[in-house]
Amino acid sequence: MTQKYTIKSKKTLGKVLTVVKWVIMIFFAAYTLFPLIWLFITSLKTNAEYFASPFSLPAVPQFSNYVNAMVQANLGQMIFNSITVAVVATVLNILVAAMASYAISRFKFKGREIIFALFSAGIMVPLNALMVPYYTIFSKIGLLDSLNALRILYAAIGIPISTFIIRGFMDSFPVEIEEAAYVDGCGFFGRFFKIVLPLTKTGLVTAATFQFLTCWNEFVYANLLTSSPASKTIQIGIRYFTNQFTTDYVSMYAAIMIAIVPSIVIYMLFQEQIISGLTAGAVKG
Repeated sequence: MTQKYTIKSKKTLGKVLTVVKWVIMIFFAAYTLFPLIWLFITSLKTNAEYFASPFSLPAVPQFSNYVNAMVQANLGQMIFNSITVAVVATVLNILVAAMASYAISRFKFKGREIIFALFSAGIMVPLNALMVPYYTIFSKIGLLDSLNALRILYAAIGIPISTFIIRGFMDSFPVEIEEAAYVDGCGFFGRFFKIVLPLTKTGLVTAATFQFLTCWNEFVYANLLTSSPASKTIQIGIRYFTNQFTTDYVSMYAAIMIAIVPSIVIYMLFQEQIISGLTAGAVKG
């Protein structure tokens, strides 16, 4: 009898825990998605509807807000600038981080772990603390108000985290494969570009995705190092709907939605690689 009650109690407890788990998951899902849904709904209102009832549905969806957002702030040019900056910075970042990770992982030399520790320590440095040095450097070399300044800066500041991620995959890569390629006459660069990089692409994609999203969403340095409309990025364009006296909130929210979409698309495209990359790196690094 006691055993039956024990089994019944365990089943009841299991059901309760399942319910609690789903309640918690639904709560956090709603907590995460509600601001995005509210932002999208508000971007389809008029400013009068927004001020009258912020949480109501629009009487007539105002898709013209998205047209206004694109035209008023010239978001098309800014989106193009953001794409070129993010792509170039990501390619440079991953190339340098992959080379650094390979050297640290494969070559045995004194101070190797110290160098890796210095790379990793860069993750802990608050980027806002380096605003003055970066501004001074780019001012001295004549790259202020230039997209090249953002490309170089973004590629550099992402190297610590990219190296940290990629090194775990380089360590787990079997050295015997490289030795076999060497015996077959494959040179150093051939082994690196034709064998090592393709076989560690999960780590590269994971690091590249984080790097791209960081470049796309970065605001502080884009605002600091650029001034002319021709060199502004999409995150700066969102500010154009606010002035000293008025704010076009609904068009600004439409611009925010436009800026968010690429981040969501990139994550959805590489979601499996990111998750597998993070979990694999956690057990292999």
